[in-house]
Amino acid sequence: MDICKGVVSLATASGAICLLYKAIRAGIKCQPPLCSALPICLAPECPRLAIEREQHGQDSGELRRLLNSLECKQDEYAKSMILYSITCCVYLLESEASACTNDDITLVGSMLDDKDKSVKIQALNTLKAFSGIRKFRLKIQEHCIKVLELISTIWDSELHIAGLRLLNNLPLPDFAHPQLRRVMPALMEILKSDYILAQVQAARLLSNLVQKNDLLYDILNCQVHSNFLNLFQSTQPGSLLLEVLVFAERLTEGRSSPHYRAVKWHYNEQSVHEALFGDDSRLADRLLALLIHPEEDVQIQACKVIVSLQCPQDVGVRPSCPPSHSGFNNAE
Repeated sequence: MDICKGVVSLATASGAICLLYKAIRAGIKCQPPLCSALPICLAPECPRLAIEREQHGQDSGELRRLLNSLECKQDEYAKSMILYSITCCVYLLESEASACTNDDITLVGSMLDDKDKSVKIQALNTLKAFSGIRKFRLKIQEHCIKVLELISTIWDSELHIAGLRLLNNLPLPDFAHPQLRRVMPALMEILKSDYILAQVQAARLLSNLVQKNDLLYDILNCQVHSNFLNLFQSTQPGSLLLEVLVFAERLTEGRSSPHYRAVKWHYNEQSVHEALFGDDSRLADRLLALLIHPEEDVQIQACKVIVSLQCPQDVGVRPSCPPSHSGFNNAE
């Protein structure tokens, strides 16, 4: 009986070794097709190997292979993985990324129309990576309208962060201004959401848009919730406070400019303007509380807002600063 068991075990082991040998041999001989289900290399060590090749002046071809794979029919998971790998390669392989073309940007941008949300998010991240290369910015700007549409129609914090990061890394073209006016309420909703990273990116974008003369009134007149000033509470994270304070400072500078003051504007009762600068605004209380915030950057920015409220930009051409309606009086 022991001899029989030993023979059976030996035969089983021999069979397994034989099968393993055949599998390895077949794997070595097999060459993947041009359009395989996934690129040849998506393993974590592949970017490292590609970087080593680039450091030695060799083109690894990895980024080109990934882009070629993206052109083929893939399922949603495969597309997400490919886009993620392309993003990594763009950041890590500078020369290969610079050698890409506008057609590659168009290919990545077409992924924004994919039905799968994760594919959209990865495509936004990839475009953000490419936006760091100057020659692609004009081409990426062509997708601004679509990006604005996505962040205003899909309520997802990860998508909001990816889309807003991309927009904040681009000079927004004038042709996007009409769409920006339409999505302004959505941007305010994101600013008041509970996702800090999305709020920070939304505040940063709004701060940039305030500097566009034709968008300033749309921002000031945008309707907000009654608790809008909670954004300035000292309990908020320092990163968010810093951004909303910059936003408030730029709003103050914009509304105090001669260009803006030349027109008599009318605002909704629940507008940003009334929340920050209206007769019943409690912005002054929030700002004074921030003067003792533990983070020095927040203290300094709060001081800047107070100064801008009291003395607008064109104070040099006027004998005195006009009265403010944000809760500060001249004595304060």
